[in-house]
Amino acid sequence: MSDRMAVDEPVKTKGRGFASNDDSRASRNSRGDSTNGALPERSIEGWIIIVRGVHQEADEESLAERFAEYGTIKNLHLNLDRRTGFVKGYALIEYETLKEAQAAIDDANGSTFYDQILQVDFAFIKADEDTRGSRRTGDRRGRDRSLSPSR
Repeated sequence: MSDRMAVDEPVKTKGRGFASNDDSRASRNSRGDSTNGALPERSIEGWIIIVRGVHQEADEESLAERFAEYGTIKNLHLNLDRRTGFVKGYALIEYETLKEAQAAIDDANGSTFYDQILQVDFAFIKADEDTRGSRRTGDRRGRDRSLSPSR
């Protein structure tokens, strides 16, 4: 007899971390991407972009210098971790016009800042009519529960 154990069965994995198809991962990663057909949406005062991948030792002044070349920055918000005092890794930058915000996205996305690659996109995008939830339209398709008795 052999001292080895024969293992022919594949290992079963469950949970979100073990997704085997790359399509689900790709769809999650492209959620905020403005190139997938969704249109950017203007906030109350301007066009806000989100900058991800900001180095933890970056400060507002250096970030403002980096993004001021695309247009006038109306507002810049850099979140800090309360415990460590370092940057959390993202920043929100508001521009006056869509043209300035689009220029910042086109040029800065994929560029490096403090030796880290930045990911820049619109912070708010307008969903297509097809992707909106059914609550607004009153459409009950795909719902496998019955209506409550009071309705």
